[in-house]
Amino acid sequence: MKRAIVIGASSGIGCEVAKLLIAEGWAVGVAARREDSLQMLGASACQRIDVTNEDAGVQLRRLIDKLGGMDLFFYASGIGKQNRELSADIELATVQTNAIGFTRMIGEAYRYFAEKGEGHIAAITSIAGTKGLGPAPSYSATKAMQATYLQALEQQAHQRGLSIHFTDIRPGFVDTALLNGTFKYPMLMKPEKVAKEIMYAIRHHQHVRIIDWRYRLLTALWRRIPKAVWRKLKL
Repeated sequence: MKRAIVIGASSGIGCEVAKLLIAEGWAVGVAARREDSLQMLGASACQRIDVTNEDAGVQLRRLIDKLGGMDLFFYASGIGKQNRELSADIELATVQTNAIGFTRMIGEAYRYFAEKGEGHIAAITSIAGTKGLGPAPSYSATKAMQATYLQALEQQAHQRGLSIHFTDIRPGFVDTALLNGTFKYPMLMKPEKVAKEIMYAIRHHQHVRIIDWRYRLLTALWRRIPKAVWRKLKL
């Protein structure tokens, strides 16, 4: 039986991916800050983990031990808000979770798989990392950092001769609690649909998966916009 750990499984995309893994017969260990929400998933093991805590890596190892090992590490934890007024609290909290917390947990999973000799790390980044987005500075910056970090680890694993696969998941706007608020987001996707695309990407060991086709077109356009034009766009 294959074993998967899902971080950020209490709601949204992480929850939906955990459900699909369980339905496909995986032994699944789930973790999030709200442990009460995890009990309803019927997972093989669960653990309260706050990725911003310094002992989060230790807690991950405990969850792996509970599960009896890990073949897939799926990371869905993250925060993000529009911050047009550049509130310091929002910027710093986003960096704490999306940069430091991400590095802590992905790094621990990588070290585990390096010891094991093989494994698969899949993580949700975002199309927001494609360009610097004025409405959400720290969010777009940390998402770019996440994508670059996964790319760097993939190169390092190859150089070290480690059989570790990486899948960078880049969704567009998804109808989850992360986007709660008064702003109406375009091209909003359901987490159930996104989770199915994620599972496809994991099965086929895709390196990068932008979800869905509309966002693949959008990000391709973004990349072609000159910096002089981009900085003047009103988003």
